[in-house]
Amino acid sequence: MEDALLYARLQFAFTISFHYLFPILTMGLSLIIVLYKLQFLYTGKAIYNRAARFWMKVFALNFVMGVVTGIPMEFQFGTNWARFSELTGSVVGQTLAMEGLFSFFLESTFLGLFLYGEKWLGKRLHFMSALMVMLGSWLSGLLIIATNAWMQHPVGYEILEHGKFVLKDFRALFGNPWLWPVFLHNQAASVLTSSFVVGAVGAFYALSGKREAYSRLFLRTAVVLGVISSVVVAFPSGDWVAKHVAVHQPATFAGMEAIFETEQGSELVLIGQPNMAERRLDNKLAIPKVLSFLTYHEWDFPIKGLDEFPPEEHPTNIPGLYYAYHIMVGLGTLFIGLMLWGVFLYVKRRLLSSRFWLWLLMLMAPLTYIANLAGWYTAELGRQPWLVYGLMRTEAGVSPAVSAGNVLFTFLGFVGLYVLLGLVFAVLLGKIIYQGPEPKKL
Repeated sequence: MEDALLYARLQFAFTISFHYLFPILTMGLSLIIVLYKLQFLYTGKAIYNRAARFWMKVFALNFVMGVVTGIPMEFQFGTNWARFSELTGSVVGQTLAMEGLFSFFLESTFLGLFLYGEKWLGKRLHFMSALMVMLGSWLSGLLIIATNAWMQHPVGYEILEHGKFVLKDFRALFGNPWLWPVFLHNQAASVLTSSFVVGAVGAFYALSGKREAYSRLFLRTAVVLGVISSVVVAFPSGDWVAKHVAVHQPATFAGMEAIFETEQGSELVLIGQPNMAERRLDNKLAIPKVLSFLTYHEWDFPIKGLDEFPPEEHPTNIPGLYYAYHIMVGLGTLFIGLMLWGVFLYVKRRLLSSRFWLWLLMLMAPLTYIANLAGWYTAELGRQPWLVYGLMRTEAGVSPAVSAGNVLFTFLGFVGLYVLLGLVFAVLLGKIIYQGPEPKKL
């Protein structure tokens, strides 16, 4: 059973990580497309419409990949995690079903209209189709995060005698105090990712000496939205999420910061390595009392350490949790710095001429995906050893009838298949970028 649990967790972690690479771009990219269509609507300049259509092609490719990789992921609830689905399905099934029935069909329907209906829709209705795509995309994110928020902080439920969870108050799912900070944080991170991707393409065009008008537009978009979203990711949304974790999951918060013993006026650790054998941080670089002030606005406020909680309630992978959290925070700080530098260059009218900054923008774009994954790993590693925090442990949700060999076999199959899908995606994306936003010449 332990092997089956390990392989089921690895398979779900791999499939959801690969899947998440696609919606984290499409949610933010849909906003950028709407802004380009809005500018076209008011200025009539063709460059904005061509830019919107270009990025909608990238959106469509990511959308298809998200669908292909998302369906097998959800099937795992019925195969590898049947016990979890049996006991919690009447709660989490509500939001997951809504995501499939409402947001997916809204997004896919208007995506088709945008791609193929511009001639007969007209300018205003074509703009509305882009707006509906964005609405469907963001609604999808909201419903998925509402599901995860219930697992992190269960509300509005009742547990029957046989251990099955039932939903008593549907409104509680969307009034969950865990939902809205995480949703704001996630959407800001998506806009940040999209800003870097748009900027990376603009930087590529600028460095290659091609499509100057589009490179200027893409870089301007990246800097304006990038500096806003990178700051919002850190504050208020990131700060808001961290404070919720400190209040509702104090053992998780202690694990994120590797606080092994309760401290009066906790320091903010910038660099350090958790030493689990001796229960301390090695080679740490820290600022005294800052963590207490940032979390509770008091310099000497005590933050509970892991010694305050029973060992069975500790996060199961404290080093992984600590490093995931600090990778996310460290990269987020770099993103703010790079975008502030971009604002300076934009004001000085040197965006296209600063080759060093353009190279940095291109090379750092993939790091936004790593930061997003590190954020999700922080949330999921922090929740362990619980599937439903405080109520249902992870080992209680695995399917009792599926053997370790079966799970390992399908896990290896997914790895091979997704590597192939990734290569196909890279080739198709490269083709779209190489062709550029201009219409094909006859």
